[in-house]
This record gives sequence, C-alpha cells and structure tokens, in this order.
Amino acid sequence: MTSTMDERASLRAFWAALPTEGRWLLSTVGIQTLGRGLTLPFTLIYINRIRGIDLDVAGLLMSLIFAAAFAVTGPGGSLVDRIGARLMVIAGTLSAIAGCLVMAFASTIWTIALACVLLGIANGVSWPAFNALISHVVTGRTRTQYFGINFALVNLGIGVGGLLGGLVVSVDRPATFTAAFVGNAVCLLAPLALMLGPLRLLHGRADRTGHEDAAPVSYRQILRHPAVAWVSGVTFLGAFVGYGQIEAGMPAFAHEIARVSTRVIGMSFALNTLIIVAFQFWMLRVIDGRRRTRVFMVMAAVWGLAWIIFGLSGLVPGGASAIAFVIVYGAVFGFGETMLQPTVPAIVNDLAPDHQRGRYNALSSASYQMGSIVGPVVAGVMLDRHLPGGFIAVLVVGCAVLALMALQLERHLTPEVNGLP
Repeated sequence: MTSTMDERASLRAFWAALPTEGRWLLSTVGIQTLGRGLTLPFTLIYINRIRGIDLDVAGLLMSLIFAAAFAVTGPGGSLVDRIGARLMVIAGTLSAIAGCLVMAFASTIWTIALACVLLGIANGVSWPAFNALISHVVTGRTRTQYFGINFALVNLGIGVGGLLGGLVVSVDRPATFTAAFVGNAVCLLAPLALMLGPLRLLHGRADRTGHEDAAPVSYRQILRHPAVAWVSGVTFLGAFVGYGQIEAGMPAFAHEIARVSTRVIGMSFALNTLIIVAFQFWMLRVIDGRRRTRVFMVMAAVWGLAWIIFGLSGLVPGGASAIAFVIVYGAVFGFGETMLQPTVPAIVNDLAPDHQRGRYNALSSASYQMGSIVGPVVAGVMLDRHLPGGFIAVLVVGCAVLALMALQLERHLTPEVNGLP
C-alpha cells in the first residue's frame, strides 16, 4: 500500500513538473500507438499469407521499412535542427498515414514495397523529431521520467491495439487486415491534430545561442566521440535482437514454427505491454541514481532469457505448451523493455549539445534502423531455410554481446550522463 501511494505521489509530482506542452505531447500517445498495435504483430503474416509472398521476400520487404528510414534519418535530423521538430513530426505523420492506406489495399509486391517505403520515411523522420521535441520541452531529471512514462503509454496503446487486432484479424478473412491498416491511419490523425492545433506555436528549433558562428558539425565528426560511437553500436545490436525481431522474426516463428494462432500472438503482445505499463514507473524509481549502462546490461540478460523461453515453443508446436511459452515470452521481454527507454534515449540526449540535438537523435535513430534492417532479413532467411534453432541461438548470443558492449560504453561516459547523481 505504501509503495502504491508513493508511486501515485511521484506520478502527481511528475505531472505537476511538466510544462503545458509536455502534457499535450503525452496526451495522444496512447491513441496513435493503439493503431500501431492493430498492425504491428501481423504485418509480416499479412504480406506472406494474405498477399502470397514467400517468407524470405516478406522479410526483405519488412526490412525495406527500416532501409527507407535509415536513408532519411540523416537529412531529417539536420532539418530538425534547422526548421524545427514540429514540422518534421507533421511530415512524418502524413507519410505514415499514406503508408498505412497504401498497405491496406496493396495487391502486388510493388505496392507493398511503396507502402513500406512510406512507413519507413515516417519512422526515420518522426523518431529524431519527437525525441528532439520532447528534449526541447522537458529538461533535467523530468526528462528521464518522461522517456520512461512515454514508453509505457506507447506500449499501452500497442498492447490494446495488439489485443484487438488478435481478436479481429484472421487469415481466413483478408478484409480484417485491410480494416486494421485503415484503423491505424485513422489513429494517426490524433498527433496530426495536436501539432496543427494546441502545439501549433511550438517550433522545437534548436537553440543556437552562443553557437551562431560555429561551423556546421557533420555526422562523421559527431561519431568520432567514443561515447557516441559506442551508444550507436549498442542501439544497433539492441534493435537487431529486440524490435527488429518483434516485427518480423517473432510473429513468423510463432506462426510457422510454434504453430500458434494470430490470436495467441496478439495475446503475447498484449501481455508484453501490460507488463510494461504495470512496471515502468516502479522501474523508474528502482533505477533512479544507478548507472544506466548497468541497468542496460540487466535488460540484455532478461532479453536473452526471453528468447530462450520463446525458442522452447518451437520444440512443442501447436499445443498448449507452445501457447504458454509464446505468451510468457511476451511478459519476460516486456519486463526487460522497462529498462530500455529510461537509459539509451536519456544517454543520447544528455550527450547532445542543444544545437545538435536533432543530429544526435538522428544518429541514434539510424543505428536503430540499421539493426531493424538486418533483423527481419536474418529472420526471414533462417526461418525460410528451416533453421529455427540457429535463429534463436543468434538472438541469445546477441544479447550476451549487447551486455558486453554496454560495459564498454560505460568507460566513455561521465557519471552524470550515466545517470549517477
């Protein structure tokens, strides 16, 4: 009871510390990500089973999303610093809406590829823009809390959407997939209305005070900083063993190897997000004042355990045990995720000078996109060639390497940037 009361008091204190713009930014997170949850677990299944495209080619198409995001991330980060984060958020949201609508009615490999490119452009533009906008509005300790709570709300929306999607979409009714993508587009109208309405005066441009005469800084120069190089590597590998597999490898393995239904996959996603929502604020209190890199190492260990549990589902396909393993995997992986957003994004934004924040977030986004490009390709190729055991082994070993990289990153961070008081 005391713990619950303390958490409520802390939440009230956090909300009171937020400026009005920060409260508005949090207000639509759950709505826009609910639509994402409708399609996130089922996109690869849709491309493979509904549109009749081979699994390895479907994996390549999924990677196209991240390839397009990678291509636009660099220019997008520069534009965030020049014209402001708000306009880039609007551009990314419009691209996402278009991508969802094209995907909903795509019937050929080329229209699916177009949809993937539009969705990728949205991802590559929106991530550095949103993070820069958040960091423009929220500072200090509240920023770390914001990233964690924002992540919980993101997962709440995705979890509810995934649960609804799992109950509605079915490979026996192709029209249900079309409805899910249209629903995603409709949900994206919420952040668009926010940027055009209550936050229309929030430009989010980088403050160049004291830096007016400084020569433009290139991405190569930024990457020469050891801390930036290592955090980029950590982000890349984290995406490869994490979110790059959640969107492709996990649903493909669960459906084709473990032989569970789309409803079970949706339940796994829902439990994943429920765990995040339930434990995120508690985790923020636990890790407050601790080294972010050490927290990240624990996360890597938890993710490794999650993939081992998930791999066991392939040994007992089609039965109750497979269902249990897939659902438990979602819970364990979600618990690990509560340690992710309060660490890496906070490190990136604490490293970044104000007038280069867009570029620093763009580098982080590009590293994520690269890991997410490689992830679906590896998943599609290995699963199409009937190597499920090797696929799981790659992910578990990747988690171990991820922990070692976080330890190396620690050597290049100041105590303050690493989360110590």
